[in-house]
Amino acid sequence: MKNKEIVSAVVGGAFFVVPYVGLSIALAPALIIGGAAFGASELLLSGFGSKEKLKDTDLPLYKKLNIAKKQNKEIMGMIPKVESNETRINLREINDTVSKIISTIESNPKKAKGLDNFFEYYLPVLLKTVKRYDEVENQRLSSDEGASFMKKADKMVKDTNKAFKSILDSLYSKDIMDSDADMKVYDMMLKADGIVDDNLIMKGRDEDEG
Repeated sequence: MKNKEIVSAVVGGAFFVVPYVGLSIALAPALIIGGAAFGASELLLSGFGSKEKLKDTDLPLYKKLNIAKKQNKEIMGMIPKVESNETRINLREINDTVSKIISTIESNPKKAKGLDNFFEYYLPVLLKTVKRYDEVENQRLSSDEGASFMKKADKMVKDTNKAFKSILDSLYSKDIMDSDADMKVYDMMLKADGIVDDNLIMKGRDEDEG
């Protein structure tokens, strides 16, 4: 028997014994009270244990998210070092978007499906590029190669900002479509029940004016 079942049994037994023995309540009512207490205890304890930790349910994903958090933190630390105002803005938005993606997956691990490239390629390569960007910027390299790299890196960060926002949007696209469908059905039911109907509303206005 699991711990929560033992606790529930003890609670249910106590709520049976006290009324039946201590208060001389009849057997049937005492059994009902004890059973209700047992059921309530089971429900309460189930609620406490229902939210399992991701570390226990999906360790690989838990580790992957932790790595992503560290990489995102490093990106945030690089922002003040970047001289380009536009690139700093893009990096701040990227940092915020990545935080939201991680938070969303922590709340609903199923949404991680199809995001392997995001975690294993896009995020680490972005961090590597930003670090190299800072090195080139600090060295004030004036070569054609250095200038070309800086230009390409600025564009990469800008494009990544848009791409990561699209990834975040895609995580909620199905939820939004489902909610939109629910609202359409909801509206149809209101109209079918005569609660929301343009004709009825106009009729009511006419009667008020009359």
